[in-house]
Amino acid sequence: QVQLVESGGGLVQAGGSLRLSCAASGSIFSINSMGWYRQAPGQRELVATISSRGSTNYADSVKGRFTISRDSAKNTVYLQMNSLKPEDTAVYYCNAIVVVTTTPYKYPYWGQGTQVTVSS
Repeated sequence: QVQLVESGGGLVQAGGSLRLSCAASGSIFSINSMGWYRQAPGQRELVATISSRGSTNYADSVKGRFTISRDSAKNTVYLQMNSLKPEDTAVYYCNAIVVVTTTPYKYPYWGQGTQVTVSS
């Protein structure tokens, strides 16, 4: 099995910054893409992803404010969030596409979520 453990959420005032971390562990052969999604009341939406080669993709709403990065040696992905706005308030979920050691296939795994609240 594979576990994703997130940290770094919390309460911050508008204009502030937070840094989220997500560490993957378990029966990992390799990790393809990693990413962050968020869910306010409603659907879960993509925030940012990063491929195994470092290519990044961002939602338009966070471009220029959020930066995703990863440390492949530690199986960890980060999300640096600057200039936070009240509309960024949501539960943030880490995602990883993992090739597990016991199979040749890749599977999506999710973290438990971490709350980010931005006050106005």
